[in-house]
Amino acid sequence: MENKIRDLAFADEFIYAKLVDNVVDHEVEDAIVVNLSPRPLVTGDEHPAIVPAWKSTWLRGGRIKSAERVALVKVQRATNLGGAMFRGWDWLGNRIRSFPRDTPLFISKQDEVGTVTTDPRVFTNERSEHEAPQAFTLKLNLWWAPGDTDCFIHHEHPFLETHTQIHGSGRMQKFRERDPSTLYEDVVMPVGYSHDPFCRVTGKNQWTYPWHRYYADTDSVWLAVELHP
Repeated sequence: MENKIRDLAFADEFIYAKLVDNVVDHEVEDAIVVNLSPRPLVTGDEHPAIVPAWKSTWLRGGRIKSAERVALVKVQRATNLGGAMFRGWDWLGNRIRSFPRDTPLFISKQDEVGTVTTDPRVFTNERSEHEAPQAFTLKLNLWWAPGDTDCFIHHEHPFLETHTQIHGSGRMQKFRERDPSTLYEDVVMPVGYSHDPFCRVTGKNQWTYPWHRYYADTDSVWLAVELHP
Protein backbone atom coordinates (compact mmCIF):
# COMPACT_ATOMS: atom_id res chain seq x y z
CA MET A 1 0.00 0.00 0.00
CA GLU A 2 1.46 3.36 -1.05
CA ASN A 3 1.65 6.33 1.33
CA LYS A 4 0.46 4.50 4.43
CA ILE A 5 0.16 7.29 7.02
CA ARG A 6 -0.42 7.36 10.75
CA ASP A 7 0.18 9.70 13.67
CA LEU A 8 3.30 9.09 15.70
CA ALA A 9 2.81 8.51 19.42
CA PHE A 10 4.05 11.99 20.33
CA ALA A 11 1.76 13.91 17.96
CA ASP A 12 -0.47 16.47 19.70
CA GLU A 13 -1.81 20.00 19.24
CA PHE A 14 1.73 21.37 19.61
CA ILE A 15 3.64 18.93 17.42
CA TYR A 16 2.71 17.61 13.98
CA ALA A 17 4.20 14.11 13.70
CA LYS A 18 3.38 11.53 11.03
CA LEU A 19 4.88 8.23 9.90
CA VAL A 20 4.60 7.46 6.19
CA ASP A 21 5.50 4.04 4.74
CA ASN A 22 6.07 3.14 1.09
CA VAL A 23 6.15 6.78 0.04
CA VAL A 24 5.32 7.67 -3.56
CA ASP A 25 4.69 11.24 -4.85
CA HIS A 26 3.70 12.55 -1.42
CA GLU A 27 3.22 16.30 -0.99
CA VAL A 28 4.63 17.89 2.17
CA GLU A 29 3.19 21.28 3.06
CA ASP A 30 5.72 22.18 5.77
CA ALA A 31 7.66 19.66 7.87
CA ILE A 32 11.05 18.18 8.66
CA VAL A 33 11.35 14.99 6.61
CA VAL A 34 13.51 12.26 8.19
CA ASN A 35 14.61 9.31 6.07
CA LEU A 36 14.05 6.26 8.30
CA SER A 37 15.65 3.83 5.89
CA PRO A 38 19.07 2.57 4.74
CA ARG A 39 18.02 3.50 1.19
CA PRO A 40 17.98 6.97 -0.37
CA LEU A 41 14.91 9.20 -0.32
CA VAL A 42 14.17 11.14 -3.52
CA THR A 43 12.55 14.59 -3.45
CA GLY A 44 11.38 16.95 -6.16
CA ASP A 45 9.77 16.76 -9.57
CA GLU A 46 11.60 18.57 -12.37
CA HIS A 47 14.81 18.61 -10.30
CA PRO A 48 15.01 15.39 -8.19
CA ALA A 49 17.41 15.33 -5.24
CA ILE A 50 18.64 12.69 -2.82
CA VAL A 51 18.32 12.64 0.96
CA PRO A 52 20.74 9.89 2.09
CA ALA A 53 19.93 7.12 4.56
CA TRP A 54 19.10 8.38 8.07
CA LYS A 55 19.40 12.03 6.98
CA SER A 56 16.75 14.75 6.73
CA THR A 57 15.57 17.87 4.99
CA TRP A 58 12.93 20.57 5.47
CA LEU A 59 10.25 20.56 2.79
CA ARG A 60 7.86 23.49 2.35
CA GLY A 61 5.38 22.78 -0.39
CA GLY A 62 7.73 20.07 -1.63
CA ARG A 63 7.28 16.51 -2.76
CA ILE A 64 8.74 13.17 -1.71
CA LYS A 65 9.05 11.34 -4.99
CA SER A 66 9.99 8.03 -3.39
CA ALA A 67 11.07 6.67 -0.01
CA GLU A 68 10.77 3.51 2.02
CA ARG A 69 9.76 5.13 5.31
CA VAL A 70 9.80 8.71 6.62
CA ALA A 71 8.86 10.71 9.65
CA LEU A 72 7.28 14.13 9.10
CA VAL A 73 7.66 16.34 12.17
CA LYS A 74 7.15 20.02 12.95
CA VAL A 75 6.41 22.16 15.98
CA GLN A 76 3.16 23.81 14.90
CA ARG A 77 2.50 25.71 18.13
CA ALA A 78 5.47 27.09 20.06
CA THR A 79 3.58 29.06 22.70
CA ASN A 80 3.67 27.05 25.96
CA LEU A 81 5.54 24.23 24.22
CA GLY A 82 7.63 23.99 27.39
CA GLY A 83 4.64 22.60 29.27
CA ALA A 84 5.43 19.19 27.76
CA MET A 85 5.63 17.65 31.24
CA PHE A 86 1.93 18.40 31.70
CA ARG A 87 1.10 16.58 28.46
CA GLY A 88 2.56 13.20 29.36
CA TRP A 89 6.27 13.82 28.72
CA ASP A 90 8.53 12.37 31.40
CA TRP A 91 11.40 14.10 33.20
CA LEU A 92 14.48 11.95 32.57
CA GLY A 93 15.35 11.96 36.26
CA ASN A 94 12.32 9.73 36.85
CA ARG A 95 14.08 7.03 34.83
CA ILE A 96 17.75 7.51 35.75
CA ARG A 97 18.48 7.78 39.46
CA SER A 98 21.85 9.49 38.90
CA PHE A 99 20.44 12.13 36.55
CA PRO A 100 21.13 15.69 37.80
CA ARG A 101 18.17 16.96 39.82
CA ASP A 102 18.36 20.46 38.33
CA THR A 103 18.39 19.49 34.62
CA PRO A 104 15.09 20.20 32.77
CA LEU A 105 15.23 17.45 30.13
CA PHE A 106 11.97 15.79 29.09
CA ILE A 107 11.21 12.79 26.87
CA SER A 108 8.02 12.10 24.91
CA LYS A 109 6.26 8.80 24.48
CA GLN A 110 8.31 6.39 22.36
CA ASP A 111 6.91 4.91 19.15
CA GLU A 112 8.04 1.55 17.77
CA VAL A 113 7.61 2.11 14.05
CA GLY A 114 8.71 -1.24 12.59
CA THR A 115 11.82 -3.16 11.68
CA VAL A 116 14.70 -2.29 9.39
CA THR A 117 17.54 -4.39 7.98
CA THR A 118 20.96 -2.79 7.69
CA ASP A 119 24.63 -3.44 8.28
CA PRO A 120 25.63 -1.74 11.57
CA ARG A 121 28.98 -0.69 10.09
CA VAL A 122 27.24 0.94 7.14
CA PHE A 123 25.01 2.81 9.60
CA THR A 124 28.10 4.07 11.45
CA ASN A 125 29.90 4.96 8.17
CA GLU A 126 32.68 2.44 8.86
CA ARG A 127 32.10 0.82 5.45
CA SER A 128 29.96 1.46 2.39
CA GLU A 129 28.81 -2.04 1.38
CA HIS A 130 26.28 -4.13 3.31
CA GLU A 131 28.37 -7.19 4.24
CA ALA A 132 26.60 -8.27 7.43
CA PRO A 133 23.00 -7.00 7.42
CA GLN A 134 20.79 -7.68 10.40
CA ALA A 135 17.32 -6.76 11.58
CA PHE A 136 16.72 -3.93 14.04
CA THR A 137 13.61 -2.61 15.75
CA LEU A 138 13.22 1.08 14.94
CA LYS A 139 12.04 3.37 17.74
CA LEU A 140 11.41 7.13 17.75
CA ASN A 141 10.88 9.69 20.47
CA LEU A 142 11.24 13.43 20.97
CA TRP A 143 13.24 15.35 23.56
CA TRP A 144 12.58 18.85 24.88
CA ALA A 145 14.82 21.18 26.88
CA PRO A 146 14.91 24.97 27.41
CA GLY A 147 17.81 27.11 26.22
CA ASP A 148 21.24 26.68 27.81
CA THR A 149 20.49 23.17 29.07
CA ASP A 150 23.34 20.70 29.55
CA CYS A 151 21.59 17.44 28.68
CA PHE A 152 24.10 15.24 30.56
CA ILE A 153 27.37 13.72 29.34
CA HIS A 154 27.03 9.95 28.88
CA HIS A 155 28.26 7.07 26.73
CA GLU A 156 26.00 4.12 27.57
CA HIS A 157 23.63 2.98 24.81
CA PRO A 158 22.54 -0.60 23.99
CA PHE A 159 21.40 0.56 20.53
CA LEU A 160 22.47 2.55 17.47
CA GLU A 161 21.23 6.14 17.40
CA THR A 162 21.18 9.44 15.60
CA HIS A 163 19.22 12.68 16.12
CA THR A 164 17.41 15.30 14.05
CA GLN A 165 16.82 18.89 15.16
CA ILE A 166 13.11 19.74 14.97
CA HIS A 167 12.81 23.12 16.73
CA GLY A 168 15.33 25.66 17.98
CA SER A 169 19.07 25.05 17.83
CA GLY A 170 21.56 22.99 19.75
CA ARG A 171 24.75 20.98 19.51
CA MET A 172 25.81 17.36 19.72
CA GLN A 173 29.15 17.33 21.52
CA LYS A 174 31.97 14.82 22.13
CA PHE A 175 34.27 14.70 25.16
CA ARG A 176 37.37 12.80 26.20
CA GLU A 177 35.97 12.31 29.71
CA ARG A 178 32.75 12.99 31.60
CA ASP A 179 33.90 16.57 32.04
CA PRO A 180 32.74 19.58 29.97
CA SER A 181 36.29 20.95 29.86
CA THR A 182 37.37 17.92 27.75
CA LEU A 183 35.17 18.88 24.77
CA TYR A 184 36.85 18.04 21.46
CA GLU A 185 34.05 18.15 18.85
CA ASP A 186 31.00 20.39 18.52
CA VAL A 187 28.37 19.44 15.92
CA VAL A 188 25.96 22.34 15.34
CA MET A 189 22.32 21.26 14.99
CA PRO A 190 20.11 23.75 13.07
CA VAL A 191 16.48 22.92 12.34
CA GLY A 192 16.19 20.02 9.89
CA TYR A 193 19.72 18.69 10.43
CA SER A 194 20.61 15.06 11.29
CA HIS A 195 24.11 14.36 12.57
CA ASP A 196 26.26 11.36 11.64
CA PRO A 197 26.21 8.53 14.20
CA PHE A 198 28.78 8.89 16.98
CA CYS A 199 29.23 5.19 17.79
CA ARG A 200 31.58 2.55 16.40
CA VAL A 201 30.85 -1.17 16.08
CA THR A 202 33.05 -3.25 18.41
CA GLY A 203 31.42 -6.69 18.09
CA LYS A 204 28.16 -8.53 17.47
CA ASN A 205 25.48 -6.20 18.82
CA GLN A 206 28.20 -4.20 20.54
CA TRP A 207 28.95 -0.52 19.90
CA THR A 208 31.09 2.00 21.68
CA TYR A 209 30.12 5.64 22.08
CA PRO A 210 32.41 8.51 23.03
CA TRP A 211 31.39 10.61 26.01
CA HIS A 212 28.77 12.83 24.44
CA ARG A 213 25.77 15.05 25.13
CA TYR A 214 23.18 17.23 23.52
CA TYR A 215 23.40 20.91 24.51
CA ALA A 216 20.33 23.10 23.91
CA ASP A 217 21.43 26.59 22.84
CA THR A 218 17.78 27.70 22.63
CA ASP A 219 14.49 26.09 23.60
CA SER A 220 14.82 22.90 21.56
CA VAL A 221 12.96 19.84 20.37
CA TRP A 222 14.94 17.05 18.72
CA LEU A 223 14.10 13.60 17.44
CA ALA A 224 15.93 10.47 18.59
CA VAL A 225 16.14 7.63 16.06
CA GLU A 226 17.10 4.36 17.74
CA LEU A 227 17.92 0.99 16.13
CA HIS A 228 17.57 -1.83 18.67
CA PRO A 229 19.02 -5.29 17.90
